[in-house]
Amino acid sequence: MNDGLGKRLRTIRSFVLREGRLTPGQQRAFDDLWPRFGLGGAADDDLDWQGGPLDLSEVFGNDHPVTLEIGFGNGDSLAEMAAAAPQRNFIGVEVHRPGVGHLLLKIEELGLTNLRVMRKDAVQVLERALPAASLDRVQLFFPDPWHKKRHHKRRILQAELIARLARVIRPGGHFHAATDWENYAEHMLAVLTAASGSFVNTAGTGQYTPRPADRPLTKFEQRGQRLGHGVWDLVFRRR
Repeated sequence: MNDGLGKRLRTIRSFVLREGRLTPGQQRAFDDLWPRFGLGGAADDDLDWQGGPLDLSEVFGNDHPVTLEIGFGNGDSLAEMAAAAPQRNFIGVEVHRPGVGHLLLKIEELGLTNLRVMRKDAVQVLERALPAASLDRVQLFFPDPWHKKRHHKRRILQAELIARLARVIRPGGHFHAATDWENYAEHMLAVLTAASGSFVNTAGTGQYTPRPADRPLTKFEQRGQRLGHGVWDLVFRRR
C-alpha cells in the first residue's frame, strides 16, 4: 500500500466537509481578503499544513498574547471578541469555506487588524504550525458532538489533542471549551481531568465554569436557551 494513502486512511478526522456554494460576497472575500488575512497559503481543498511553524510576532507585527479558536463556525462571535480586545491577537481555524468567507467579510466590516484566519485541519495546526508555548488561550466552542456512540472516536477533544494543547499553550495560559451536549461535557471533563499533570480546572475538581463574560452568546446558543437546553463551559489553566 502507498504510504501516503495508508496514512490518510488511518487518520480519523473530527470533521466532514459538507458545504454549499459560496455567496458572491464570500467568493469576493476569498479573492480579495484572504491574501491579507489568511494564513497557510491558498485557501484550497488541501487542509494539510505545509511548512514549518509560524512566527506569530511577524504575522501580527507585535507581541500581544494570542488566542486560537478551533472551529469558529461563521465567525461572528470570534470577530466580536477580537473587536472587544484590540490588545490581544486572534487566530481562527475552520475548514468550511462559507464560514471562512463570512469571517473574512466581518474582518473587513469591523476594520479588524488583530484577527487572522486559517483553513486547515486544526490537529495539524497544533502539531506543525505553532511554536511551543506560543498561545495564551485556545478556544473550542460547540464542536460537533458526534452523539452516536460508534462515532465518539471522531470527537476532537481526546487525550491526544490535550497533549498537543499542552505543547502550544504557555504556562498560565488557558483552554476554554463549551458544549450544549451534556454527554460530551462529561467526556470533556473526564479527558481534561485525566491531564492533571498539564492542566488544572479553574472551577475546582469536577466542576463546570459559569459562562465567562468574554464568551459572546451565539445565535445558536440563544435559541437553545429558549428551548431549555443547557450549556457547559470548562476553563482549564496550563500548569
